[in-house]
Parts: sequence; C-alpha cells; structure tokens
Amino acid sequence: MFTGIIEAVGTISAINVNAQGARLVIATNSLDMSDVKLGDSIATNGICLTVVDFNNGKGNGSYSADVSNETLQRTGFAGYKVGSKVNLEKAMLASTRFGGHMVSGHVDGVSEILAINNNGNSIEYWLSMPSDLAHYIAEKGSVTIDGTSLTVNALAEDGSKGHSQGSFRLTIVPHTVKETIFAEYQVGSKVNIEVDLIARYLERLLTKSGGNEHAPASNVTESMLLKAGFIK
Repeated sequence: MFTGIIEAVGTISAINVNAQGARLVIATNSLDMSDVKLGDSIATNGICLTVVDFNNGKGNGSYSADVSNETLQRTGFAGYKVGSKVNLEKAMLASTRFGGHMVSGHVDGVSEILAINNNGNSIEYWLSMPSDLAHYIAEKGSVTIDGTSLTVNALAEDGSKGHSQGSFRLTIVPHTVKETIFAEYQVGSKVNIEVDLIARYLERLLTKSGGNEHAPASNVTESMLLKAGFIK
C-alpha cells in the first residue's frame, strides 16, 4: 500500500521489452534506497512494481522491475521512453504518517490532460474522465494521478467546459509541481489514474456482482444511507 505522497522523481534509464512484457531500470536520484530489499514494492508513476535488482548508491541508486503485458495495456507505458521522468514512492510502513489517501498501486486506466490554466500561484489541470471510471470520481474526493494523491476540485460530466467528454479539475500548488512530474505535463499528456479504493469497495458492497445468487444479501438500504447522511 502507498499514500500517494511522492518521495522523489526518478528517471527511466532502460526499457527492455520481452515476450512477457518489459523490464525497466529506474534511476532513483534523491530517493533513499538504504532500506530497500529485493522483493520490495516501489510505486512508479502509480504502478506498484516489485524490485528484482537494485543499487542503493547514494545519489546514483537504481532499481529494476518487471512490467507485465497486463500493466502495459492498462497504463500509459506506451508513452514512456528512456529519459522519461517518473514519480516514486516506496511502500508505506505501519509507522508512516498518512498524508495522502489509501493507494494500492493498481492503475485503473489512463486519462488525458485536456487543459492547463494558471490560477494565482497554482495551476489548474482539466483531465478526461474515462467513462468506465466516471462514477468513482467525486467532487472533493480523492484520486491518484501518476501516483500522486490529489483532490478533485470540480467535475464537468456533460462537456460544459468545452470538452467533448466528461472531465475533472485538479488544482496543483507550487510545492506539488516542484516535487512531482507535474511540470512535465502538457496538453495531450497521458497519465495513470487510480480511483479511490474505498469507492470501489462501497460499490461492491452495495451492488450485486456477477449475478451470483448465493451472494449474501446486503443490509444496506436507501433509508439507512439517508439517515447516515451519505445521500440527500
């Protein structure tokens, strides 16, 4: 598990494609590698990758990780190349301060940067909202973009902002721009998106899945949700 608080910006130093997928080598730059072991997880642009080889040299550390064909198909990997910058976060510890939200490192899809606008000292990004993920994205809810935990500030589900598809807005403060790869984004950039994990579990609990007639009936009712303030 991760928190979505980026620890360092790394650089892809090698991509070796094979029949099973690909092997990446990531230069970790300022990431503290002193406690990294084989088999550890490091979120790389929001993708949970397993360390299969590493060099924990101070300032010039690196790690290698295998990427499956499933990951290649579900993420923005097609746009990566040697020299691409990536957000890095090591798996959280039980003692870690929880500054972001629960992030699994399992990318749900790819979103596109539709517009970038300055707003005071912050920058507003409008991103496309994949139709199969739109119902998980809520105003003031959490979303993970390339591994960064962020708050959704506005929704435009009907194309009212001039975009041909549903979209959502993120407001990024200077510190986040400095500490992540947001400065690298341009209109048209593709980014990995992971929706709120809690929203997925709630959907599973509140709806029948797969037509399983033996699934236990839920005790959650509309009146219960109204009383608890979840719906109005």
